[in-house]
Amino acid sequence: MSLSMILKPRVSEKAYGLSQKGNTYVFQVPGDANKLTIAAAIAEQFKVTVVGVNITNLKGKTKRTVRKGGRSTTGSRSDIKKAYVSLKDGDSIAIFANEEDDSAVKPSKKDKK
Repeated sequence: MSLSMILKPRVSEKAYGLSQKGNTYVFQVPGDANKLTIAAAIAEQFKVTVVGVNITNLKGKTKRTVRKGGRSTTGSRSDIKKAYVSLKDGDSIAIFANEEDDSAVKPSKKDKK
């Protein structure tokens, strides 16, 4: 597996909280990736020092639907693999925009008077 694997950041409330508190970032990675290749790809792509990597495999959820004529069919969502990447203190990845930026806040109508 090459170091140029596709790393999709998982943007959720839990992932945001982990990035703010524990300096841990969550990525969706290919199914054949392992901890060593993920750590090397993160270090190369974002120029940070990786302290640890935890991996979890999520099985796709089974879904049922009813077709025309009343027949039910089943299908499933895709399986995904997530990697929780811990970085060295002081390192960070700019996945989430800096929402504390005051220049992006629009003035309210009351301030225009």
